Amino acid sequence: MTGVLASQHIEAMIAEGTLFSDTPVLGAQVQPASLDLRLGNVAYRVRASFLAGHGQSVADRIEEFVMHSVDLSAGAVLEKGCVYVVPLMEQLTLPEDVQAIANAKSSTGRLDLLTRLITDGGTEFDRIAQGYAGPLYAEICPRSFSVLVRPGMRLNQIRFRKGRSVLSDPELSALHDSDILVSGGAAVISEGLGFSVDLKPAQGTLVGYRAKPHTGVIDLDRIGAYDPAEFWEELRTDKGRIILDPDAFYILVSREAVHIPPAYAAEMAPYFAMVGEFRVHYAGFFDPGFGHAEAGGHGSRGVLEVRCHEAPFVLEHGQIVGRLVYERMAAVPGQLYGRDIASNYQGQGLKLSKHFRD
Repeated sequence: MTGVLASQHIEAMIAEGTLFSDTPVLGAQVQPASLDLRLGNVAYRVRASFLAGHGQSVADRIEEFVMHSVDLSAGAVLEKGCVYVVPLMEQLTLPEDVQAIANAKSSTGRLDLLTRLITDGGTEFDRIAQGYAGPLYAEICPRSFSVLVRPGMRLNQIRFRKGRSVLSDPELSALHDSDILVSGGAAVISEGLGFSVDLKPAQGTLVGYRAKPHTGVIDLDRIGAYDPAEFWEELRTDKGRIILDPDAFYILVSREAVHIPPAYAAEMAPYFAMVGEFRVHYAGFFDPGFGHAEAGGHGSRGVLEVRCHEAPFVLEHGQIVGRLVYERMAAVPGQLYGRDIASNYQGQGLKLSKHFRD
């Protein structure tokens, strides 16, 4: 068996104790191709982001860099611009032939809430080596908004894979020929499937949102509770272009509708550094069934989380800004992304996180 492990394999890992927790893992944490990870009871405010490094534990590095600890049990605010490390409830004892990759959940990324997984002995964020046994930690840095969090909240997710699973460009071209992967634009295939930004909407002039610099706190448990106008500025244009401001955070949308067939998963990755001084998408997992017509997702577009760096940059309609790297599933998941599991972003267009009123 090779490929990304499906929901039924993750359930088996839980049953076998490969993936375990003192607080029982909930069925709702299991997604079609990933597992949601839960915050523990304490957050450590640290001086700087760090990786444990070879032969070192995260706990030891926390002792080295900690400023103070924050009890999350009754809810606590993680402040904008600060770095926190939170032990997660889940732990791993991975087999020698299984590796893992983590990423922020969609709602986390849309709040510009930088969340990365770190592990004992780790030398990369969000990457877990084959055979890893030990605890998991989330590094959390709110970039645009301060947030109220509690134990058990799920800000990031983990995906498991065996062997080689990434499709080569010829394999991706063949898949697109047999099962259209993008519509609304030509398929640009180069180390993945390129996608572009939509700055000429079919109706109106609203093309995106820019985070306001001084706002209130967002309680991550409150769904559909906040007025977008209190946190976001609308971006409108009839010229097909906008200028990105340095260090500002934007929510935009892809021109193409994206399709992830049931036997595949995808990860959104930056395009190339030389196309502009900006970063696209902190939350990068696309589950099997995203945009799939049979799962209620015909015409789902990718929401782009964009942060500009160093210099103002002109972004033009149709400019390629990222790519989707497709992977084979080890099996078709027992559940697909979409209406059957009440997924928040199936069939989406330009859309803020679930915390804001439509």
